Amino acid sequence: MSKHVAVILGGWSAEREVSLSSGRECAKALREKGYDVTEIDATRDLAGQLTAIDPKPDVIFNALHGRWGEDGAVQGLLEILNIPYTHSGVRASAIAMDKMSAKAMFAEYEIPCARHVWVTRGDIANGKALPPPYVLKPNNEGSSVGVEIILTPEEEQNMLARDWVHGDGIMQEEFIPGREMTVAVKDGKAMEVIEILTGNHAFYDFESKYAQGGSEHIVPADIHSDLRDRLQRHAEEAYRALGCRGVARADFRYDPEQDRLAILEINTQPGMTPTSLVPDAARHDGMSFADIVAWMVEDASCER
Repeated sequence: MSKHVAVILGGWSAEREVSLSSGRECAKALREKGYDVTEIDATRDLAGQLTAIDPKPDVIFNALHGRWGEDGAVQGLLEILNIPYTHSGVRASAIAMDKMSAKAMFAEYEIPCARHVWVTRGDIANGKALPPPYVLKPNNEGSSVGVEIILTPEEEQNMLARDWVHGDGIMQEEFIPGREMTVAVKDGKAMEVIEILTGNHAFYDFESKYAQGGSEHIVPADIHSDLRDRLQRHAEEAYRALGCRGVARADFRYDPEQDRLAILEINTQPGMTPTSLVPDAARHDGMSFADIVAWMVEDASCER
């Protein structure tokens, strides 16, 4: 008999629409592979939604994105319900979603990071923070939600004059010019390096990630073998440092002028939309979209 897979998607985070797209594509792929699939648009009574399914799912494909869905909360619930689920467990999910905590882990493992601090609006206004250019990032959002690049003192003043929608505290990170690189890691092994070209966008923001034609993915990246080795090694180190499992994706900036590499973050539940990066890396390795999704299901676990 085929496995019964419940794909949880949607939810109520800032990334709901991305999750709906990922989940629907993954559910379609799993049906093509012969799995019995139930789609669940997650609510705050997710436990009730899951226990109401008859027969009980053999596996959960977690296609949620953003807070609650990928920060360890849902993972903890699935541990309690004792249902194997895809992607990383409670600890790795919680640390990866908390950018400051993840940076501390990367530093402990000597993975290069950009300089970063936790600041308030008052810190910036009073000169007690990093000077421009820098990047502002909400500590626990994904998909570049709320990310802003401040390049000049004038842009800083304009930013301070606006309301902050993600609370007063925020992570401030040194801006590293150059190229955007990403490396998916599957079961601890780095996949091919991808360079992201964002066209008219200043960085790989929400629109360039998910709009058709918003960015171009170069697979494999046109880089020297030494840089490729460094990127893949650091991606694997980040995966191990947090204790990830399944498929995760490490994002980097590379400044060719200084030959400087810095990890930005590791995403424990990468997007699986038609414009996403992990499917591109999988295709380079000879795996179709359905193949990589099915692999995730077969890799599912209920171990922290």
